[in-house]
Amino acid sequence: MAIESRFAQIVHTVSQDVLDHPRDLTRFYAEKFSISRVAANKHVKKLEEEGWITRTGPSTHPVFIPGHKRSVSKLYSLQNLEEDLVWSRDFKPHLSLSSNVQAIVSHGFTEMLNNAIDHSVGQSVFVSAWQDDQTFRLVISDDGIGIFAKITEALKLPDMRQAIFELSKGKLTTDPSRHSGEGVFFTSRMFDSFSISANGLEYLHDAVLSNDWLHEFESGLLPGTTVHMGIQLASTRTTNDVYSKFTDAPEDYDFSKTIVPMRLAAYGDEALISRSQAKRLIARFDRFRTVILDFDGVDEVGQAFADELFRVYALGHPGVELLPENMTAQVERMYLRAVAPRQ
Repeated sequence: MAIESRFAQIVHTVSQDVLDHPRDLTRFYAEKFSISRVAANKHVKKLEEEGWITRTGPSTHPVFIPGHKRSVSKLYSLQNLEEDLVWSRDFKPHLSLSSNVQAIVSHGFTEMLNNAIDHSVGQSVFVSAWQDDQTFRLVISDDGIGIFAKITEALKLPDMRQAIFELSKGKLTTDPSRHSGEGVFFTSRMFDSFSISANGLEYLHDAVLSNDWLHEFESGLLPGTTVHMGIQLASTRTTNDVYSKFTDAPEDYDFSKTIVPMRLAAYGDEALISRSQAKRLIARFDRFRTVILDFDGVDEVGQAFADELFRVYALGHPGVELLPENMTAQVERMYLRAVAPRQ
């Protein structure tokens, strides 16, 4: 085994190793990898230099504690796995997070791991958490059928890309008796960056920029679903901040408001021009009282699209408030033209 690959392997477990072996870390690595004490000591010194561990106590009998960098990675069988125990037992004790960031990480960790347990139809899941002095990152990757294929099949959607668009709205689940469909939506908005990759597609949400993207890549590289989450350790965002943004709190804490990224309604280079596109867009709008339509990244829409959305749907669903924002001049003209008869 090459030195670099061995050190990389050590990094994956160092945050747990240093807690389990604070006084005999060198001997532990020597025995674990069947290497000399001198070679193991070189790894320990490198861990210290890079900030993974900190040396305390006398030089002759040092005691090591976790440094500002933390890393924990584990592979689990999905059978009978309990997400709260994985978090509280295997990850939380080895991280150093402020209370608000820890609440966000706890939410995202348990929600996304529970999705893998309940929905992936896979055999195993890999979980990796990493932090330095500025950033925390979390990866949860299962070997199941892929979230977008699962949603497409369950909802009988004509295109797998529509699964991403439906997921971005919120209140989407393939198992309504056991799940509210709010996990991905709220998690994506709690973290600074959030992405889901599966079935040759990738959905990304940037909470800081409030932007959503859809990427397509060559499928067949990896099975299952991989979720990446990242947040700045200095973030002041709280879980309540995010919940409040999409509810009418404090009067009503129901998930009554959503933001729809209109750029995801168009597939590839197609323009939003037809009534069928609008009908595809408005699916499940009636589950919300307020739908904010974010036209950022959409330069133009067609008259038929705007009429179906802002006149036909609005007249048929007076209990759903449609609020367009970030409109170009052309989109605003189509909007005003559609609502003029109602006004």
